[in-house]
Parts: sequence; C-alpha cells; structure tokens
Amino acid sequence: MEKLKKVIEQYGRWSEYSMYADRIEAHIDSDFSLCIENSKSLIEGISKQICKEKNVILSGDESFNRLVKIAFDAIGHRREGCINIIGGSLSAIAHQLGDLRTAIGATSHGMTSEELKDRNDSLNTITKEFLIDSVEIIGCFLIRNFENENPRILTSLDNESLSYENAQDFNEFWDELFGDFEMGDYSYTASEVLYNVDNEAYINEYKGFKENQELEHD
Repeated sequence: MEKLKKVIEQYGRWSEYSMYADRIEAHIDSDFSLCIENSKSLIEGISKQICKEKNVILSGDESFNRLVKIAFDAIGHRREGCINIIGGSLSAIAHQLGDLRTAIGATSHGMTSEELKDRNDSLNTITKEFLIDSVEIIGCFLIRNFENENPRILTSLDNESLSYENAQDFNEFWDELFGDFEMGDYSYTASEVLYNVDNEAYINEYKGFKENQELEHD
C-alpha cells in the first residue's frame, strides 16, 4: 500500500491512518481476515474524518457503504456524470468489503481449526490483491479529492506566482509517486501533466505537500 502511505504522508491531518496500512501489509499472507478488519477500519476512519471536517452529523448506525457515500457527498463534488458513477462504484466496493468482513472475519464467530484454515484458503492470491488494491484506491480517492476540494490555505502562497520551475521539490515527489505518461512517441512526467491539465489541482497538491513539510519541521 505504498501509494496510500505516500498520500497519507503528504497531508499531515491523515498521518494517524498509516498504522492501518502497515497492519494490512503485515497480515496479507498470514491472516487475511485481519487485513479485511483493518481495511474496513481504515475506510471508516477516513470517511468519519471527512464528515467531521465538513460538519456532517452522523447518527452512528450508518452501514459501511452508506458511510462511504456520505463522506463522498460531503467532499463537495457536483453530483454529475462520471462523479455519480465513481461514487456509486466506491459505495458498491465498500458494501462488498463489509460483506466479506462478516463472511471471513476471525472474530465474527467461533471457528474450529479446520474452519479457520478453510477461511484463510477461501480467497486466492489474485482476489486478495484485487481487494487490497481496491481499498487503496478508495482511501487515496477520498483523501486526495477531499484535499483538492477543501484545501488548507497557506496564506504565504500566492496562487498566481506559482510556476512549475519553482516547485521542483514537489515535482520530484509527484513524479516519483506516479511516474511518466507515454503517448505514442511522446513522454510526459506526472507533474507536467497535472500542472498543465488541472492547474488548480496542482496548486492544491503543492500546498498539501508544503504543509506536510512544515508539520514535519515543527
């Protein structure tokens, strides 16, 4: 879950959630049920934090997939076109994750040793990797979109003065995270693509990067 951990590292307010990513990685082979438990806790925690930041009152009895949907809505997207599709897909994945937790969770029901072994063998490697990748995608998507839509403002940064050449430290960080994009005979770094395609998002990501650096130096 390196991509998720780098996203968490980039934004100071999410640092506490890195422990879930560490736990997930630690138990992929030994006990996948613990991966599911921590995956659910990770996404629940991120969703609840988003709701708290946006002053959304929760009843406390929301289902897992309902909580993800509420968090997605709270981010502030205009609910149009592909955004609706993405939100529905995230909610569907969250629903399946919750069902899977109930089905194979070690702490859900008492099990014999044979049942525990059957549970651990019930998912093949490809399925496990797909599930973990899905959790990572949901976590990255929620955090990144929340930060883009609701950035912490660094008053010392003038949006109009931010040039690509003056943000080399961020560019290197972003390029290491996402690599290059090939288009036929042409190749562009990820930072170049973001800067030229969505400059507002570039500025917000830069602010988050610099803010995290300031927190580390405090």
